[in-house]
Order: sequence, then C-alpha cells, then structure tokens
Amino acid sequence: MTSLDPNPISAPPQEHARPDARGRFGAFGGRYVPETLVPALERLERGYAEATASAEFQAALVRELRQWAGRPTALTRAERLGTAWGCELWLKREDLAHTGAHKINNAVGQALLAQRLGAKRVVAETGAGQHGVATAAACARLGIPCRVYQGSLDVARQAPNARRMRLFGAELVPVDINGQPGTLRAAIDEALRDWVSDPDGTYYLLGSAVGPHPYPRIVRDLQAAIGREARAQLLDATGQLPDAVVACVGGGSNAIGSFHPFVGDREVALLGIEAGGDGRRHGATLTRGRPGVLHGTLSYLLHDEDGQVLETHSVSAGLDYPGVGPEHSFLKDSGRADYLSVTDAEALDALQEVCRLEGILPALETAHAFAGARRAVTDLRDRLGRTPRILLTCSGRGDKDLGILEDCLGTGEATR
Repeated sequence: MTSLDPNPISAPPQEHARPDARGRFGAFGGRYVPETLVPALERLERGYAEATASAEFQAALVRELRQWAGRPTALTRAERLGTAWGCELWLKREDLAHTGAHKINNAVGQALLAQRLGAKRVVAETGAGQHGVATAAACARLGIPCRVYQGSLDVARQAPNARRMRLFGAELVPVDINGQPGTLRAAIDEALRDWVSDPDGTYYLLGSAVGPHPYPRIVRDLQAAIGREARAQLLDATGQLPDAVVACVGGGSNAIGSFHPFVGDREVALLGIEAGGDGRRHGATLTRGRPGVLHGTLSYLLHDEDGQVLETHSVSAGLDYPGVGPEHSFLKDSGRADYLSVTDAEALDALQEVCRLEGILPALETAHAFAGARRAVTDLRDRLGRTPRILLTCSGRGDKDLGILEDCLGTGEATR
C-alpha cells in the first residue's frame, strides 16, 4: 500500500504555484470582504505559511491523518462496472475515510491550524452534512468548541448527519433564507456573519475550496492528499497514469484535491461533474453560469442580469450551491479541465448501477461523478483509439442519503 505523504502540505511545481500574491487564480479569486475581516484573513495567511514550514505541525497532521482519519485510503479496481462501461475504472475510496468522506482531510488540517492560532471556538457551514460531521469530530478530538450552520432544508434531508454532529458535541444551527428553508448558500452566509462578529476569537473552518483568499488554497492543499495518493497508487498498480480523472463539483474541494497533482500531466484529462438538477433548476455553475462575486471570491456564479444570486436545486445537498471555487474557474477558462452536468435522474440511475455491480453505496454527490464518467467513456475511447483508464474519486458514502433515496426510488428497488 502507498504510504502516507510525510509532508502532506507540499508546494506544487513552480509552473502551477497558484494563487498569486493577491490570491488570484488567473482572473479569479481574490478577497472581497468587509474591512473588519481583512486583519483576520491576513493573520490566517501568515499563520498558514508558518504552519506549512513547521515540522511539528506537519508531524501532527500526518499523525492525525494516519492514526485517526484512516489515510491513506484505498484504490479499488471496479472491474464489473468498468466492463459494463467499456473502460478500466479505478476508484479512490474517500468514502472509507473516518466520518465517511473526503471532508475529514480539510477538517483535521484546519482544526489543527485553529488550535495553533489560539482560536477560542470554531464555526463552520455544511450542506450535505459531511463537512459539519468532520468538523465536529475534529473539534471534539482537539477539545475546541464548535458551532455548525446548516440550511434547515438540509438538516431535514440529511438528518443522520445532523444527529452525528450533535453527538460529537457541536451546536447545530438550522438556517432559513427569507422565511424559506435554506441550503448551503444560506449556511455560508450565517457562518460568515458569525465570524464577522468575532474575527479575533473565532476560527471559520470553511469546508470547500471557495471563499476569500487564502481559503481556496488552504482547502486545495489539504485535499490534494487525494490526488497525490491516487497518483502513486495507480502507478504502483499499473505503471501508468490515468487517461482521465473524474470528480463531482459543488464548491469543488474533492475535485480540486483530485485534479491538482495531475495538472502538470497534460496527457491526463480532468473532468468535473456538476449538478444538472431536474433540467430546469440546477447547480451547474461552471457549465451554465458566468463570473461574479459570492462569499468573498470572484468566480463563476449563477446570477441574473441584475446580479441577484439564483436559487439552485439538486437531489444532492452537497452540490446545491450557486458558486464554485476560483481555481476551477481558472482551469475551465484555461482549457485545462472540462466540466459537464448530469441530472438528478442520471445520478440516481448511476448510483443504483454502482450498488448492484460493485457493492458500494456512493453519496449522491459521488453518484454524479459516476454518471458523468459513464457518459464520457465513449468520447475518451474514440479520442484515444483504445480502452480508457479512468480514475474516479469516490468522495463519500451514501448512508446519509438513504432517506432521500427512499423518497426518490420508493422501495429502493432498481428502476432500470
């Protein structure tokens, strides 16, 4: 098995050393925040730079990731699914990490950083609840008080994760927006308001590669363990790199963590899969949005001609967000990565196929990646003239979605 990287926050190759000094990924990123938050962000930027240079911090992060979070996660050959699709399919199993998703990588790293910076409390936002659970668990591990904001719609549809957060000792705060049940966007709004009220004593443990600089870089660096491990594991197993790396994209943390170690490998296609919703309502920010500012960063955004942020929809709570990380916007506009959307129905269909053929219940977020990969196989095979090798990040497990699946699929019997 591939060993855990002894330096989990390592510098990228020079040609990919983004963001720049202003926190920009090309035209995207930056820091669009109230003045009261600027000193806190500058302090965070300095503290993060010092932490990455600290052997003590790096050793603590390695220890927690290995002994508590369960890294390195496995790489699994999905032979039956690959045969059905006509590809060689490998799964990076973030669903096997502690708390059930990739979110623990970022939560552990930032919780250790919050402790190092002397924070008295941590606040966080969550959509599907996996980041909230990971943050609550990491804060319990380190003895830091924790408050998690979650849209009230998501509290209801992700009830198992709401219960887990409370069991870990977190204060869970349901959020509405304009009197209606809120989703991830509303949760981020409330977490930011909380942080503005006490930027010195509170650490905002942001869960995706979004927000003002330096958060997109911090989250990317911590999640890049996914791609580094998978790259080494696949080379160990096959002696070759994948033809394509595929991951779902909401805010984009699991995808940017998967993509980043492959950005310099031009022969490897990078494919991000967004939420197409019901066809009319969706969360397909990169494929159907345009640049704008949301939650402190300039990136692709779903908004109208008057600049008003549009409401989104996805069967997956973790993809139900109108923005996206600025590095994804850069990768899209530079042509280095491609993005497509799949509908709720396509994701549900793919989820059932993965269950039947591989004995894996993926999260609904991950089900979008499976549906997108399945659709991409023909194009890859035509372009390459051979069977493509696909690396797909299985970002989380689907236990949390059983209630939604029962509603959507009735008895849960296959609908194909």
